[in-house]
Amino acid sequence: MKLGLAKSFAHPGGNATGISMMTARLVLKRLELIQEMLQQKATVGFLVNPDNQDLLQEIDEIARSTGRTLKVAKARNQDELEPAFRHLVSAQVGAVLVGNDAIFFNLRAQLVALADRHSLPASYEFREFPAAGGLMSYGPSLVATFEKAGTYAARILGGARPEDLPIQQPTEFSLVLNSATARSLGIKIPPSLLARADEVIE
Repeated sequence: MKLGLAKSFAHPGGNATGISMMTARLVLKRLELIQEMLQQKATVGFLVNPDNQDLLQEIDEIARSTGRTLKVAKARNQDELEPAFRHLVSAQVGAVLVGNDAIFFNLRAQLVALADRHSLPASYEFREFPAAGGLMSYGPSLVATFEKAGTYAARILGGARPEDLPIQQPTEFSLVLNSATARSLGIKIPPSLLARADEVIE
């Protein structure tokens, strides 16, 4: 909507509709969950694509509202990941939250390996990260999102007008934990988290 492609989520108008993955509002929840995992208020770092201004703004707002000092490291591509992690380590963060950028999703194996190499507990937004060895994730299901997008595509091909179809946002969120990764980091997953987890990967 900031780009003028849609008037609102309910009534997009024009030719734009679909599924919005604007999940920056989940940042605070993920921050709370990683603190619960660590069972202490450690300094938390954020790995962000600097082109994602919405997420950077969200982080600034969280820092102001909570009074927390949040360390930000930026990376646009694979070559910038290692320097970003070195920056977080030098800032002595106790954990890192990885942004929901598509570039990070495509580089999830490298990100998980870097977090492991630097012994940094890391939280991600999508299940595919803990499935690849990451510590934990909290966020929407990409599979469900793609299914919704396919349904919309079928409706449009069937004659529905995009301007009449509201832009949908994720409504279901899952907490996924990787117990093997937790053990390798010397973390005992709190029973409160285990009880709420939708999936625990051994």
